[in-house]
Amino acid sequence: MRILALVTAAALLASPAPAQDRPAQSLVDTYVKSTFGKTPPEWQARITPDETLAMCNLHRNEVPTAVGDAILARELARVKFPADGAWLGDWKRGYQVANNGRGAQFSDPPGTVAGGNCFACHQLDPKELSYGTLGPSLAGYGRDRKYAAEDIRLAWIKIYNAQAAVPCSNMPRFGTNAVLNEQQIKDVLAYLFDPDSPVNK
Repeated sequence: MRILALVTAAALLASPAPAQDRPAQSLVDTYVKSTFGKTPPEWQARITPDETLAMCNLHRNEVPTAVGDAILARELARVKFPADGAWLGDWKRGYQVANNGRGAQFSDPPGTVAGGNCFACHQLDPKELSYGTLGPSLAGYGRDRKYAAEDIRLAWIKIYNAQAAVPCSNMPRFGTNAVLNEQQIKDVLAYLFDPDSPVNK
């Protein structure tokens, strides 16, 4: 029943219907919150949108320029860059992070290490048969960008906090929301940018 309620709420949030035909945001928020009524307080806190998500919920896919600029500035200020100045980790570990969909779920035991679940939305290794298409293909990502340092920095920003790159992006804010740690992000970047990574073959 809870899953059905969440799917219904998600459908309401993603509805392309004209604004006058959409349910009021307050109604959607109340409905979603009611489905988490018996969860621990920390889970209930997770469904309360911050300022950026509140603006994205309000404007959907028609974000005014001023709102978008405010989101970019606010979220970029939340991005933390590698403390040691090194951007790339181990691409083999990066593949494991990209292919891991566990973490931060009700069913996960305490201490479960979260992954990025990148294949749910992107093609990465061209030889992989199963991948999502919500996001663009990332096959050949580093090679196509000639492994440029600036593109590595921009990819870090996108992974750490997608809202700092594209206002109201569908991509999770992996670093800002502490889904992935700094080393995991480095490893995912290596998976995207290491010339030896299968992504770039």
